[in-house]
Amino acid sequence: MGQPVLDVRGLKKKIGRKWIIHEVDFQVYPGEIFGFLGPNGSGKTTTIRMLVDLIKPTEGEILIGGHSVTRYPEKALAEVGCIVENPEMYTYLTGWENLEQFARMLRGVDKARIAEVVSIVRLDERIHEKVGTYSLGMRQRLGIAQALLGRPKLLILDEPTNGLDPKGIKELREFIRMLSETGLSLFISSHLLSEIQLMCDRVAIISGGRVLSVGRVDELVNQAGSYVLWQTDNQEGTRRILAAQAEVKLYEEGEYRMDDSALAYLPGAVVSTVHEDLIPELIEKLVAEGISIAAVQRVAPTLEELFLQLTEDGQV
Repeated sequence: MGQPVLDVRGLKKKIGRKWIIHEVDFQVYPGEIFGFLGPNGSGKTTTIRMLVDLIKPTEGEILIGGHSVTRYPEKALAEVGCIVENPEMYTYLTGWENLEQFARMLRGVDKARIAEVVSIVRLDERIHEKVGTYSLGMRQRLGIAQALLGRPKLLILDEPTNGLDPKGIKELREFIRMLSETGLSLFISSHLLSEIQLMCDRVAIISGGRVLSVGRVDELVNQAGSYVLWQTDNQEGTRRILAAQAEVKLYEEGEYRMDDSALAYLPGAVVSTVHEDLIPELIEKLVAEGISIAAVQRVAPTLEELFLQLTEDGQV
């Protein structure tokens, strides 16, 4: 994966006598979309403010492009584009005029570079209109254009889907994937579990200022285990046969956590956990008892299930 673009080691923050960030460690690699997932108040924005030197860590080290944010902030922050919370723009100026204002604060950013980032964020047709006429999604893209002006290696977005409608969220997700394909690394903070799952390659799950787990999205989902749903013509008989198997765990309604849409397609299904290698044998047992099987479906858990599992296990 090469050298990390962002390397966070033993990061801690204390305000007064209270520790609000505890021993945070993670790395973000070139071209990676890295999710920073946690509920509101979990420490996401505080961590981001330390990443971009808006506040100082009490302990730990942050390296961006190999440069220490604490010791060499100018070199480190030259590698970063960032939107913390909402992008702020001059609404009475056009999109182009806003970018010109930001470009004046950066070295080597000319009109050609402004035109280039406008094309990247697909605002060519509206860039000379006043920002006050832009939709929220367009303002978000203009904010990203501003963050890209200095040719960063890392783009940090704090809750980028806040306030967007479903179409805007889908467009942003596709746009973020397109940026990563250019080699840009993206660090995306969110409390929207489903969006992180759809958008990111790896994720760090944070709660109470502590990172509970870091890994690839598919690995973390598998870590939480999968459900197997059984839809048959005899629910009571199905439960009896499955319950007799030591390798099968059955769930009553309300005991499981999964996307409601899974059960919507299989109404009345018996919910279990069982190793997939045993499913053919269990199907044979049900058929031998004269039970007709309409469907057997394996349902992967969501990151929300993993988050709840980690927090309930006392890891926070």
